[in-house]
Amino acid sequence: MIKVLFFAKLREALGQSELQWPLAAEASVEDVRAALVAEYPQWQEALCASNVLTALNQEVVNAKARVKPGDELAFYPPVTGG
Repeated sequence: MIKVLFFAKLREALGQSELQWPLAAEASVEDVRAALVAEYPQWQEALCASNVLTALNQEVVNAKARVKPGDELAFYPPVTGG
């Protein structure tokens, strides 16, 4: 299992802030994203937007980063400020 977190506008669009996702073996961030979209097709637009960022165990990573059972994976929109 991994803990998947959704922040800000993604949390609002998906209707939840976190979920536990079964992950039996190591997979890429992109593999996890694809599995989430396969399970929840209505999430495709929000999760697959080109500006969605990912963090693995609180460290920003790209789609090729490897996720393993016990990890925490977060999806979030870009952070802006002034």
